[in-house]
Amino acid sequence: MGLDSVKSGRKNESSVQSGWDILRSGMFATLKLLLVYLTLGVPAGIIGIPYSFLVGNVKRLYRIAMWIANAGVRAAGIRIEVSGLENVPAGRPCIYMCNHVSNLDPPVVLPVLPGQCSVLLKKELMSIPILGRAMRMGDFVPVERGGKRDAAQASVVAAGKALGDGLNILVFPEGTRSKDGHLSTFKKGPFFLAMETLAPVVPVAVSGTEKMMRKGSAAITPGVARVRLLPVIEPKDFETREDLLRAVREEIAAALPEEMKPLD
Repeated sequence: MGLDSVKSGRKNESSVQSGWDILRSGMFATLKLLLVYLTLGVPAGIIGIPYSFLVGNVKRLYRIAMWIANAGVRAAGIRIEVSGLENVPAGRPCIYMCNHVSNLDPPVVLPVLPGQCSVLLKKELMSIPILGRAMRMGDFVPVERGGKRDAAQASVVAAGKALGDGLNILVFPEGTRSKDGHLSTFKKGPFFLAMETLAPVVPVAVSGTEKMMRKGSAAITPGVARVRLLPVIEPKDFETREDLLRAVREEIAAALPEEMKPLD
């Protein structure tokens, strides 16, 4: 065996070892996040859900849940930088529209948004024990995938009621996580909601999470997540929901790093 072959073999072994080290480190961060959520979230749900039901108010449970969500991502080594809080309209329920690149987006973004938020999310998540019950009590809105018109209309009605009750709404208008980190196309449903209610839209650009937890992987790479709240867009200023969609998407795209901008 030649010297070059020996060096090549050692280089490959080093690359494999480095890969395993990264994977182990990432899974350790994931385990820390899950440990926080299980040790704090389960007791909070067991105690907080009956308490909230008895007092008829979920505000305290919501604040505790947001603290736990934030504690989990911090335990995983994720630091969050937030800017643009001054853009949130005072005294008016709004619709936060955010790009979506990672499973980390909800626990990173939701706790830093001012006010209590309802969230448009996959219907399947409502079936998770304890968590699903807490989300229903918090007026989270299930969305059934598959394009069923009646189900979509029901989601819009439920979200409109949440806005009418003084809650903000968080929605990821892409409908699912981006496959490659680039901003993808938007669904029309959230913009129908905005045009129907005329609630102010706050575009939100999140970046960094696409490198921390990639689609298809459970491993977390610690780092910095950046959440930018952009200037308010008023639905009343637009004639059609397509025009509103275009304006919101362009605003988010302009705020994202070059490697995350849309390809179209």
